[in-house]
Amino acid sequence: MRSNFCLFSWLLRQAILFFALGLGMSGVQALVPNTPSTVVLTGRNLSIDQVRQVARAGARVEVSSEALSRLERSHRLLLAAAQQDKPIYGLNRGVGLNKDQTIFKGDAIDPAVRAISERFNRNMLLTHSVGIGSEVPQEVVRATMLVRLNTLLVGGAGVQPIVARMYEYFLNHGIHPVMFSRGSIGEADIGILPQIGLAMMGEGEVIYQGRRIAASSALKSAGLVPVKLFAKDSLSLISSNAYSAGMAVLRVVDSERFLDAADRVFSLSLEGLNGNVAPFLPAVQVSRPFVGQQQTAAHIRSLLEGSYLWSLSEQRALQDPLSYRTVSQTHGAVRDILGLLKSQLEIQVNSSDDNPTIVLDISPPEGVTEQEKKYYLFGKDLAGSIFPTASFDPLPWALNLQSVTIALSHVANSSFQRTLRLSDPAFTKLPRFLSPNPATFGYTTIQKTASYLNTEIKALSQPVSIDAAPTAGNIEDVTSNAALIALRAGDTIDRAYYLLGIEFMNAAQAVDLRLRETPALALGNKTRPLLQAFRKTTPFLDADRYMASDIQKTAEFLRTLPAQE
Repeated sequence: MRSNFCLFSWLLRQAILFFALGLGMSGVQALVPNTPSTVVLTGRNLSIDQVRQVARAGARVEVSSEALSRLERSHRLLLAAAQQDKPIYGLNRGVGLNKDQTIFKGDAIDPAVRAISERFNRNMLLTHSVGIGSEVPQEVVRATMLVRLNTLLVGGAGVQPIVARMYEYFLNHGIHPVMFSRGSIGEADIGILPQIGLAMMGEGEVIYQGRRIAASSALKSAGLVPVKLFAKDSLSLISSNAYSAGMAVLRVVDSERFLDAADRVFSLSLEGLNGNVAPFLPAVQVSRPFVGQQQTAAHIRSLLEGSYLWSLSEQRALQDPLSYRTVSQTHGAVRDILGLLKSQLEIQVNSSDDNPTIVLDISPPEGVTEQEKKYYLFGKDLAGSIFPTASFDPLPWALNLQSVTIALSHVANSSFQRTLRLSDPAFTKLPRFLSPNPATFGYTTIQKTASYLNTEIKALSQPVSIDAAPTAGNIEDVTSNAALIALRAGDTIDRAYYLLGIEFMNAAQAVDLRLRETPALALGNKTRPLLQAFRKTTPFLDADRYMASDIQKTAEFLRTLPAQE
């Protein structure tokens, strides 16, 4: 009878809390007006672009009823395991090397036991809040919360349903916990994520309505009630790669955008060189049909349609420097790796990386061993298993994110080399350093900045996934450093835009010098408007001027290029 009474009391508390938080979505929606769209989350079909919409465009989220039902059943199965006194990591046993320590015995819904569990959960969040460094940008916080919410909906964590709803409400109310960017070794972001759980409890700080305030104040202003975490809630909040994966998804989006800009800059650069289009012809590409390479070549051909490069020129070289000839291979390699990375990340954000992992609606197969059988259990109207796992290891996609960074360094190096070639009359037959007259320095010292950027990008591309030191009493003895890889990928793209901008400045200057000689010179149907738009922000270098602002403006111009139709 006591067990039934405890179960009834728990269900009543959940119902009251759900009502207080506004279980119906209408109450939440009213507080976040003017959002462009709603992403319905099921735990199974979150896309890369939907992460972008929520993280950067402020799209709302809505948890499907089916996913909530799965979450509730998973939580009940977890409580059944506690009631049967099965040893479960992070529930009634400790974590890390303390996995052999008993936290409590018996029913987790019993008031006395629950008090022990709540204290254990709060202490876990406090002691694991070890992130340092700069604050995590709002878009990454939103991507992190979205990814973790969707992976919770898979049902592998066993959290209280209200925990998932709090992620939903945080996203829709614009409550963004203050998180710190450094401290994850890439076997779940356990040092970065606790601030989200603390904020749900009304502790720590958040950014809300443009202000940094106490989480308790933000919850009160938004009409939300702090959650009391228990059972395996805290472990589920922190034992996830949501921070690394959220960043990785945004890096994919950024890399694709950067590659589009790199194709466009290169096409103008080829016109500045009076280069040879032969390497990009379909007949050449079909002989070595790598997908990304062919896509890049086709894009370059479309950008240069109508250009004078398709006409004969006595000054044109039979073969250009490799930094020009190999662009379809270089840019195409990034596109190929990105394609694989995207497919892996879509698996990551739609699956459970929990340890242990709950699997609903399965029974022991025939002939199962005793070792396997111990992980299966049955509750009222429930059957399933709770398996120890290593699903928190993100190495499958972390390695490819690292590869993207390495590949981008090749793109950057080629851009740097082209910048140097454009300044050399031996290749362009134009004035040295693209100077408009002998009295002007032109683009000379800017090469030092380009060289610095190229060196920094090379350093950022150095692999870090293998760097590891045993932690947690030597039981956690391998790492992926996924978060560090994602951070370095972001830094690489940032520096690459500056380097690409310097090439763009040189390419535009070279083309304008040719137009001065031949005003009727035909440019590509898409490179001409690109040059015209650029000249509205950064004019032709007709005399020496302050160069740093030009570099900054050009990088920003490329970052904000509108998508091509």
